[in-house]
Amino acid sequence: MSDRETLSDAPLDFAGLTLARAAPAARFVLRARDPAQLAALLGRALPARIGETCDGIAMLGPDEYYARLPADTVLPRGDDAPLSIVEVSSRAIGISLSGARAAEVLGAGCPLDLDHFAIGRTTRTLFETVEIIVSREAEDRFHVEVWRSFAPWLWQAFAAAARG
Repeated sequence: MSDRETLSDAPLDFAGLTLARAAPAARFVLRARDPAQLAALLGRALPARIGETCDGIAMLGPDEYYARLPADTVLPRGDDAPLSIVEVSSRAIGISLSGARAAEVLGAGCPLDLDHFAIGRTTRTLFETVEIIVSREAEDRFHVEVWRSFAPWLWQAFAAAARG
């Protein structure tokens, strides 16, 4: 099932909020006890602290990273190394919330203190009972990753919160 089958093609505009399906992306869950080994295999820097994002890769836990990269990205498998690289592009969909009310709408079902959520920060959290990954891209823009099966519900929940 494609993103176009589950979410509106056109952005939804509300007072102070635009809700849009994010551009297609390649998504990977990366696990490594030795981040230097993973960085060397990928040929790119990794974030050094949980919640930090660097070059499209977010550090979600002590040995867990989530990569959201251009759609045609292919990462090495690392078969001979003690790490894991799993492509999850088919599992997740990205949703963008932008505008003056982006934090308010996201905060309607998310327990994070979004007023103090720094630009560039990424974390796993919940919207009501649905697990999401939230990245703050700008003062008035958030990117939300959600499993495809929950995307239509989350889209409608965001729209309902925007309507007030």
